[in-house]
Amino acid sequence: MQPDTKQQYLRHPVEHIDITRFDAVPLIEAMGRMAYSARDLARAAEIFDRMIADPDCGIILCLAGSLVSAGLKKVFVEMIRGRMVDAVVSTGANLVDQDFFEALGFRHYQAEVALKSGVHDAKLRELQIDRIYDTLIDEEQLRMCDETVRKIADGLPPRSYSSREFLAAMGVFLEQNGETATESIVLEAHRQGVPLFCPALSDCSAGFGLIAHRVGRRGSPMVTIDSVADFEELTQLKIHLRETGLFMVGGGVPKNFAQDVVVAAEVLGVETPMHKYAVQVTVADVRDGGLSGSTLVEASSWGKVDTVFEQMVYAEATLAVPLIAAYAWHKGAWRDRTARNLNCILSDRREGAPNRNVPPPTLATR
Repeated sequence: MQPDTKQQYLRHPVEHIDITRFDAVPLIEAMGRMAYSARDLARAAEIFDRMIADPDCGIILCLAGSLVSAGLKKVFVEMIRGRMVDAVVSTGANLVDQDFFEALGFRHYQAEVALKSGVHDAKLRELQIDRIYDTLIDEEQLRMCDETVRKIADGLPPRSYSSREFLAAMGVFLEQNGETATESIVLEAHRQGVPLFCPALSDCSAGFGLIAHRVGRRGSPMVTIDSVADFEELTQLKIHLRETGLFMVGGGVPKNFAQDVVVAAEVLGVETPMHKYAVQVTVADVRDGGLSGSTLVEASSWGKVDTVFEQMVYAEATLAVPLIAAYAWHKGAWRDRTARNLNCILSDRREGAPNRNVPPPTLATR
């Protein structure tokens, strides 16, 4: 018999896995002596550790798919805190609907096995409960997240912002308002100076908040999001860093966006090397020609990724990512890594922008 109330459905919160609490090094090393996907995963872990140990390499983390709601938030927070990544390119769902949502004090919940069939989705809709496979979210709380985004937009000077600037403002909001007793990617990135990019920011809870802001300001100056500014900023980071590595979870827009900056730099007249390192964890199939499943070797034909240190891992993210990240964390190369604080490099010089007090950077130009 199925529950009748929202509270009965939302009883078991998803708990985020902590990579600092288990040493995956012996397991990964043993898997490296096996075959098939075990050896692929071990090689990916070794490449990621090599990225971190390379003092000249800037690391870009790409996030696609429903990862935070599944219990991976603390993995990414620890990677940011431990200087294991220097920039993040993500879907809006991970950063806003899920991470920022939890930073406001809300949770994701485990669903009963029977709910995965979809038979009970009408009941969930009646109770305003949203389902992501075996995970549940309170739709009323999501609307509160949307409204908070609107309030942040209303409080900013009206002008055009890159998604990085707007997400930085969201980090400032979390720090200043003391809304959270939990860890947060958005908040930790703000504290560590790690830029967050969301090229499709409107395709998430932020979009609902921003459209409410836009309609409310119709006829008056308003906040807008400039996706081309995102592309320019990440390209300038590639030019600034030169040597780069990608750790991609899923595919989609974040994968393509991060890979394309090599070509974008060439368009701007600046020769930059292909991404030196690349790891992708995905379950997408290469045979449909889609970007998510396209191999990293294929990307080399476009001049995006070098082929010496690349590895595809065909596995679901909640299985593979904690093992790869825990291996690199316990190997400890991050302890000797210098924080790059790339948000300072990209600080906007216009009045009212986040980080506006940082001196203007000197970046490569055409």
